[in-house]
Amino acid sequence: MKILYEAKASAAGGRNGHVKTSDGTLDLRLAIPKGLGGPGGALPNPEQLFAAGYAACFDSALSYAARQKDIKPDGTKVDATVGIGPREGGGFGLTVHLEVQIQGVPREQAQALLEAADAACPYSNAVRGNVPVILALV
Repeated sequence: MKILYEAKASAAGGRNGHVKTSDGTLDLRLAIPKGLGGPGGALPNPEQLFAAGYAACFDSALSYAARQKDIKPDGTKVDATVGIGPREGGGFGLTVHLEVQIQGVPREQAQALLEAADAACPYSNAVRGNVPVILALV
């Protein structure tokens, strides 16, 4: 694979710590969510960052798929929900649920765009076979 772009980030202090990208565009304190025994509150957590990244990437993949198929939707929106919990074999795992809206095209075309976006999205390709992902066209 030819690398077109690389992002670099550092974390210190884990889930109650701090993350920062090498270029300084992202610089955040983190907090463990209440559901995992932490304080929660106004600070983000890694699952929120993953959900935001996946939603943005998948929405871009929809635009890419639409251009490839010469389809012009009126608009798209992706809502990503990322869950975390203990795995049967130990450790923790993630789940992902993507709710995708594609306006202005027939449902059959929207479904084709959804499937093409899933095949193109780097997040989908990275988690495929390892993280359960539910795709819902809403």
